[in-house]
Amino acid sequence: MGVRLMVVDDHRLLAEALASALKLRGHRVLAAAAPSAGAAELVVSRAPEVCLLGTAAPARPGAFDPVVRIKKERPQVAVVVLGPVPSPRGIAAAFAAGASGYVRNDERIEGVERAMMKARAGEAAVAPQLLQQAFEELLHPAAQPDDEGARLLELLTPREVEVLMRVADGEDTRLIAAGMDIAPSTARTHVQRVLMKLEVGSRLEAAALAARTGLLDRAAGGRAAPVAAVGTGAGTGAGTGTPARAGMAEGATAGAGQDDSVPPPPPPPQ
Repeated sequence: MGVRLMVVDDHRLLAEALASALKLRGHRVLAAAAPSAGAAELVVSRAPEVCLLGTAAPARPGAFDPVVRIKKERPQVAVVVLGPVPSPRGIAAAFAAGASGYVRNDERIEGVERAMMKARAGEAAVAPQLLQQAFEELLHPAAQPDDEGARLLELLTPREVEVLMRVADGEDTRLIAAGMDIAPSTARTHVQRVLMKLEVGSRLEAAALAARTGLLDRAAGGRAAPVAAVGTGAGTGAGTGTPARAGMAEGATAGAGQDDSVPPPPPPPQ
């Protein structure tokens, strides 16, 4: 007997493709929708047996708030999270919120179907290796696990931190490239790496996450020393923050050997 389900994902194309594949396998798909931010209201109103909830950032604070609300208002609905290869904390957070399963979003359709059937039957649907990683994280937590801003900052290189600061200031790729004296393609690559490391799907999400976790404050505070070292003048940097970024970029690229490093200044005229 097929499962009555809903597929919700930030990426509408993925939601619709998965819904179509499940329909062909005899399941009844009530809706395939995006974004996942509105998942709770949709699921509460339609009351499926199973909800497949896609998320691009399982470790992000608040990622599983929709699961909490669904289980509170429709406890009979089994929620199976579809996400990338997560951090163990992300898996633990999904189950703590009330999810019945966690499936990697690169899993074959047969694996997704098995997870749906197990979740509907009231069983936990998660690969043993993922569950083992989650228990390892809980038993041996990293130092200062609650300091999310510090943890995220450690993931980024100094150049990527500068890119994130510029993204938070609303600069587009062209402005980032001009401000850092790099090619637009290189700036775009830096932005993509920042989004990947922060496990977010857009620049807006990256800026919001950085502000919410205090990453921006930490990054700005860590720039005082490089500015003084290059002699840019603290008074000038206080107004716009541009000299601080320039000093940081120079310090980050010195000896790094990257193809996007800032070129040396031209020699003085003879």
